[in-house]
Amino acid sequence: MKVLVIGGGAREHALCRSLSLDSAVSALYCAPGNAGIAEVAELRPVDALDGGAVAALATELEADLVVVGPEAPLVAGVADAVRAAGIPVFGPSAEAARLEGSKAFAKDVMAAAGVPTARSYVCTTPEEVDEALDAFGAPYVVKDDGLAAGKGVVVTEDLAAARAHALGCDRVVIEEYLDGPEVSLFAITDGVTVVPLQPAQDFKRALDGDEGPNTGGMGAYSPLPWADPKLVDEVMELVLQPTVDELRRRGTPFSGLLYAGLAITSRGTRVIEFNARFGDPETQVVLARLRTPLAGVLLGAAKGTLDAVPPLVWREDAAVTVVIASHNYPETPRTGDPIEGLAEVAAEDGPDAYVLHAGTRHEGDAVVSAGGRVLSVTATGSDLAQAREKAYKAVARIRLDGSQHRTDIAAKAAEGR
Repeated sequence: MKVLVIGGGAREHALCRSLSLDSAVSALYCAPGNAGIAEVAELRPVDALDGGAVAALATELEADLVVVGPEAPLVAGVADAVRAAGIPVFGPSAEAARLEGSKAFAKDVMAAAGVPTARSYVCTTPEEVDEALDAFGAPYVVKDDGLAAGKGVVVTEDLAAARAHALGCDRVVIEEYLDGPEVSLFAITDGVTVVPLQPAQDFKRALDGDEGPNTGGMGAYSPLPWADPKLVDEVMELVLQPTVDELRRRGTPFSGLLYAGLAITSRGTRVIEFNARFGDPETQVVLARLRTPLAGVLLGAAKGTLDAVPPLVWREDAAVTVVIASHNYPETPRTGDPIEGLAEVAAEDGPDAYVLHAGTRHEGDAVVSAGGRVLSVTATGSDLAQAREKAYKAVARIRLDGSQHRTDIAAKAAEGR
């Protein structure tokens, strides 16, 4: 099977790493990729937002499967263009990807499907914003209706900050605050059959103790020893299957990866948001634990034959990933800094610990930073404590001037809290 992965972040590196280990994959390409992905896949240049260009590349490569990683190409209709070229693609249509592209659309789908979520208002004027903020009170939850690369959400006790963020958006969703821990649960679907993956938890705030600004994610871990063993079954019944069924009923079937961001509140499980693709950095830990070869599962979703795929098999090991970010991320991250220590991790810590590249590029023989989130250091162990130890040991080998990372990823869970 020839597979083309679209994207160039740590999520795509995790996908390519898993696919490269799959004996069913005879050729693996990634466009545009990054310096780390180049070690496991052949890189090709492409404008990931240009559906025609992606479809042409897939045709040229005689790809048997195209996997679209990021959300922006999905919302732009890249999967539609590839399907129109007659090539199986893992990723929803532009219409179905509105589940992530528009939070207002997602709320409408959830209401129709009876999916439990936070009460909310969709606001387009300052008057509506003020009315919604007053109705819910602090802490204020303000979400840009459109795509914002995981950074369009403000949760704050500061009314002025909440109002400023809301007024900076063309259309905004203001909703009630949901208490309790957050969980990410992915599901692979062909539009009818839904196959859940293992839950993970990520860390959105930039600093230890969940302080600092919101980011695209600074780390993640799986499994969740504190979660109810029935959580996945509950979310399948109340959230994932009803959402897939509702989208199919509307004539916009969702095929690909459905990501439910959940809050385990005092009043039960509630959906915070949906995404239309694998999440980053949760993908890094979820795929680290998946024993089933990935390509056949993704192809089953793309071809509508997911019901014929055998049940997924998971490793008992725990996985932790720690994101190394560049100087001043997430505000104005500095790029172009040399990255050292990658070979040391591979030589000293592998295969239980490895580095997935996010924002990197080659500059001559050197690998340099090329984005805000630069690397995802991922490790597995018999439990979370061991996985954490291995991950942070590998992090310590990486040298990137001015870089930052959180030191408390999975710490509470590893201690049984």
